[in-house]
Amino acid sequence: MLCARFSNANVITMDPTRPTARELGIWRGRIVGLDEEVSGLPARRVVDLDGATVLPGFIDSHTHLTWAGLKARAVSVAPCARIEEVLAAVSRAVAAAPPGGWVDLAGYDQRPLGRHLTARELDGVSEGRRVLIGHVSGHGCAVNSAVMEALPAAIRTEGFLAEEAMGAARALRPPYTLAELARAIGTAATQCRAEGVTACAEAGIGSTLFAHGPLEGAAHQLALESGRLPIRLRLMVSADTLRPVAAAPEDTTPYALGLGLRTGFGEGGELSLGALKIFTDGGMMARTAALTSPYVGSEDSGQLQHTDRPLDETIIDGHLAGWQLAVHAIGDRAVDVALDALERAQRLLPRPTARHRIEHAGLVRPDQLPRFAALGATAVVQPSFLRYFGDDYADIMGPERAEWLYRGRGFLDHGVRIAGSSDRPVADGAPLRAIQFMVERASRSGRIIGPAEGITVEEALRAYTADAAYACHWEESAGTIAPGKRADLVVLGDDPRRVAPSRIGEIEVIRTHAAGDDGI
Repeated sequence: MLCARFSNANVITMDPTRPTARELGIWRGRIVGLDEEVSGLPARRVVDLDGATVLPGFIDSHTHLTWAGLKARAVSVAPCARIEEVLAAVSRAVAAAPPGGWVDLAGYDQRPLGRHLTARELDGVSEGRRVLIGHVSGHGCAVNSAVMEALPAAIRTEGFLAEEAMGAARALRPPYTLAELARAIGTAATQCRAEGVTACAEAGIGSTLFAHGPLEGAAHQLALESGRLPIRLRLMVSADTLRPVAAAPEDTTPYALGLGLRTGFGEGGELSLGALKIFTDGGMMARTAALTSPYVGSEDSGQLQHTDRPLDETIIDGHLAGWQLAVHAIGDRAVDVALDALERAQRLLPRPTARHRIEHAGLVRPDQLPRFAALGATAVVQPSFLRYFGDDYADIMGPERAEWLYRGRGFLDHGVRIAGSSDRPVADGAPLRAIQFMVERASRSGRIIGPAEGITVEEALRAYTADAAYACHWEESAGTIAPGKRADLVVLGDDPRRVAPSRIGEIEVIRTHAAGDDGI
């Protein structure tokens, strides 16, 4: 007997061998058949979907659940557009905070302010407390003098700290407890489920840039064990967590995670190890994405990350040790670093099935597209960046480079897979709104950015289902609706392929079903 049968549905399977169906059967969390394969079988529960559309559950290939959950609970200075408004918001937060300790805020963005806050300005409303305001990009923070003076003199500034300096400031803060982190993970994961997401890749636990404490891995286990993790999760591990090991020379593993664990540990479960995350540059909002030519109106061209080991060595050693790599590269100069190192790594030890990923790939020149394809690298993009920040990004890139931002068609035409993601909480995490942008290429103001990079609805859906599953090594169990796959499904109020593109983001998510829900 089936655990459940969904009938009277518009099933879009994302499986080219059987693209559509009207009925599907589920047994013990797995899909066992479609249409005639299950229509005559008894079921404990029959659900008439009244013509609703069913897709494989969306997969967000790059997200930050811990950060998103903590940010949701933090006091935000957004959308303040004047220095005085930000300072007033900080003053209120300081007054409301318990005595002693830190005051953490979120939502800082220098762009509407016209300049960065200074530490002295924050001192005037800090009442002697340590104050840190996280930048919306995740690549910087504004701090007061109490924080600044605790840092090494070489990295002190007037008030804004970017990249490694930000990491040093965050390291001063007492770590969050396991319970606090597990609650934050649960908060963000629950929001993902509401938007049709059934699985995510957490983009880099243990990073010196983004760490929230030394026990982030344990916090995810606690979230799972305490019933707070309603989605499947693959943890990328930051390269910062690797340590030198004296392995046998033939094992080509000079650096490893504790016990030598790597990509694939925990495979098949609700929580597993994914790629090794390596940062090469910063972000466009903070103007730290590394470009080959300066930002428009500036002499600055961003920066590559300053690390203890050369970036190319970290990438190559990760490849030699057997990891899938997820290389953060937003600017085209950073993309060059990533491609150069990956090409060298593959020459040293060919691994055609490595499935290395380049995270963001925000600005990719035409000459870089064939190199992506030759490596078999997946571009893990964030379409909502341009939906929400595209006007600014296009302005700081200029007309020629704006056409290269967060590509779609250019990648696909060169045979490069695209995996959709949000980078939550940097941008809105709803996949349907991101899919709408991938088709329209329109920012919220209506500005069209890189129109030649638009793709079809079907291709955009693949980026959040089948190709996202491939990028996360989940294609055997997720990404399509087919016998043997997990019953990870999203039920929509309309078919994204049949509505006007401008309406895709408004489609209702009726329900999200993950394998094992309600005993089915």
